[in-house]
Amino acid sequence: MTETMPVLQKIVTKIDANPMLASGINENRPLKVAAYCRVSTDSEDQANSYEAQVSYYTDYISKNPKWRYAGIYADEGITGTMVKKRKRFNDLIKDSQKGKVDLILTKSVSRFARNTVDSLNYVRKLKSMGIGVFFEEQNINSLKEDSEMFIGIYSVIAQTESENISANVKWGIQKRMKDGCYSVRFNLLGYRKQENGEIEVVPDEADAVRKIFNMYLDGCSLDQLKKYLEEQKILTYTGKSEWQKSVIQAMLSNEKYVGDLLFQKSFRTDCISKKVQMNRGEKTRYLVSNNHPAIVDRDTFKMVQLEMARRSSKRKISDNTITGQGKYSGKYALSELLICGECGSHYKRRTKTNGDIKRRYWRCISRTEHGTQYCSHSIGVEETKLQKAICRGLSKAVEDNQNVCNLIKSNLYYAVSGDDYVLDAYSIEKQIAELQVDINDALQLCMRTGGETEKFEAEIKKMYDKIKVLRGQLDLAKSQMNQSEQVSSEISRINDLLENETIAFQEYDDVTVRRLVDCIRVMANGNIVIVLRGGLTITEPI
Repeated sequence: MTETMPVLQKIVTKIDANPMLASGINENRPLKVAAYCRVSTDSEDQANSYEAQVSYYTDYISKNPKWRYAGIYADEGITGTMVKKRKRFNDLIKDSQKGKVDLILTKSVSRFARNTVDSLNYVRKLKSMGIGVFFEEQNINSLKEDSEMFIGIYSVIAQTESENISANVKWGIQKRMKDGCYSVRFNLLGYRKQENGEIEVVPDEADAVRKIFNMYLDGCSLDQLKKYLEEQKILTYTGKSEWQKSVIQAMLSNEKYVGDLLFQKSFRTDCISKKVQMNRGEKTRYLVSNNHPAIVDRDTFKMVQLEMARRSSKRKISDNTITGQGKYSGKYALSELLICGECGSHYKRRTKTNGDIKRRYWRCISRTEHGTQYCSHSIGVEETKLQKAICRGLSKAVEDNQNVCNLIKSNLYYAVSGDDYVLDAYSIEKQIAELQVDINDALQLCMRTGGETEKFEAEIKKMYDKIKVLRGQLDLAKSQMNQSEQVSSEISRINDLLENETIAFQEYDDVTVRRLVDCIRVMANGNIVIVLRGGLTITEPI
């Protein structure tokens, strides 16, 4: 017979919560109370505001017998939207984690944070440690259960207010930029800003600025410019003796040195994150020309920008390099100019040591790295012989062919000014000369053969008509050249170099070679082909 189990009656006993444990704190012990506030950004107002708030909160806390003063934490008002820039706010959070603070007093939600996410995150973080935040204006204690909804609402309002303020400030800045009256700092070598806002040139520093611009055009690298500035004991704008390459590069591309001012080269994406982004066309920019005295002329500045673009766009010349980006060599001009006439690869400088004697050669990189199967006929060239051959070739070019000088100068002028009519003038002169040769050949052929005179005369007339039109175009091109900006310092130096009667290129010079030569091809037959800037070539045996 199966025994029936008795039915058990459930009994529920209520065990009241311990109020001290439920609240997370001992309500009978004194609370360490701190206050957080943000004060005015003006130095005088900030001092007054801080003293007033210290007095207020000290008195307010002292009136409560259960509270103990734990300090005032104050930040400047401009940093309300970014917690990472509010040093004293972060100090308050750290002290709270260490148990130095039990309760935080603050005037309002907007004073605690204008960023909704930050406001809720830090309130929750403090609440998890049993630390409350009391917002006086809204009469909200974050330890209460329904507090988060109200804190969120007021935080959204505070963030919206901050965004509206930011929009108004941006509008004012944009208006001043558009009018060309927006004030910017001039923290760069060569300039000083006077008390009245006028920009003055510092002569000694300006000379140093012009020097590094010219040295860069002469082929110097950023490392060489850095070495020069430090050896000459030229200090940075901030008074430091050590230069950073990034600072020098920024100087070389700074439009302020030609007397211009470009507004809004960067912008903040939003007022909350305050992330700064370079303006590549996303925002309107404003260029104020002739805003202040120039240190560098516009032609030199333009040449430097072209040279910077050329160097930054170099592709690798060796398969052993890690990246696909080539490296500019400021030490040897031939590293940039010397090319193998067989495979098209660049040449590289090598050193051979025999006892105490060092001999320097230039070899095809492709042949050096991959062997004769890729470049079987290229030759190695001893550096001294190569340099002498280059000097002979340049000397002959200047001595025997004035057209070389004219074309180089025209090409350089065009590179600086960007004016098509400069090259047109040379091209027109060349066409006129060729037509005159054709006319002479036609006359001699007519006299020699005694052929159809009328046919020759008709052709010669056509050529004379073409010359007449070309001469009109030439006069126009020359008049435009005369009306253009003055030739840059680079062109002036080239003019002086090429028109110097005593020039003979007896000694090799990297700077001169960089200015005149586009490339040099090393041929397997022992010749070099020097291609001048302008396209003309000179062949010279090594």
